[in-house]
Amino acid sequence: MNVLDKIIAFKKKEVAQLKREVLVEKLVKSPGFKRTPLSLKESLTVKGSSGIIAEFKRQSPSKGIINDKASIVEVTQGYLEAKVAAQSILTDTHFFGGTILDLMQARSVNDTTPILRKDFIVDGFQIVEAKAIGADVILLIAACLTKEELKNYGKLAEDLGLDVLYEVHTKEELDKIDLDHKIIGINNRNLKTFEVDLEHSIELASQIPSSCIKVSESGISDPRIITGLKEYGFQGFLIGENFMKTEDPGYACQEFISQIR
Repeated sequence: MNVLDKIIAFKKKEVAQLKREVLVEKLVKSPGFKRTPLSLKESLTVKGSSGIIAEFKRQSPSKGIINDKASIVEVTQGYLEAKVAAQSILTDTHFFGGTILDLMQARSVNDTTPILRKDFIVDGFQIVEAKAIGADVILLIAACLTKEELKNYGKLAEDLGLDVLYEVHTKEELDKIDLDHKIIGINNRNLKTFEVDLEHSIELASQIPSSCIKVSESGISDPRIITGLKEYGFQGFLIGENFMKTEDPGYACQEFISQIR
């Protein structure tokens, strides 16, 4: 089993247990469920957008501990000051050291900028939960979902007012998605081997229609890379480790954005 397979197998068990403990009706009645989500599409395409989706990530299977000292509230405030287009928050506990509480705490100090719930969605329950905890966007990873699941989960998210970032790494994964006016994230990191290849994004980008918003994910460590990717039609750039590995992720993000030409 590769790392992605292990994560998905674990996640399915975890969600099955959670569904036994928490009723969907309870989520729907929670205060957070009533708020109107913010639009990632608008945030990435508005004039003057930095395009940066800055991530809060404590650890990863490939890197181990990245930053277990940073406070979610301080990092969120730093990212907002840096004028990020959106914030991404890992809510997977077992592999990435995040929790849904991280997202809820970030939401408590952020009412202006979209928040992506970064997790491995394997069940509609997690999409309802995402809305209840204050997320605006969910991630659907094509590598671990069928064409039917991508369609159904995407529809559920849209019905709840949430945006969807569809993540792909290969042409085969891209072919599973109805590409009309979607937000497509191309992961430069192969989730099976964890190798990073930026050229890969550029090659795959040419297969995506212009009606879509293109997001480049992983391995972006230099503002000049952003300038290059924009030439290939990318409008969003998901960056986590590059900021999180510093003592002050918010400041690192501000410095990075100030250098984008």
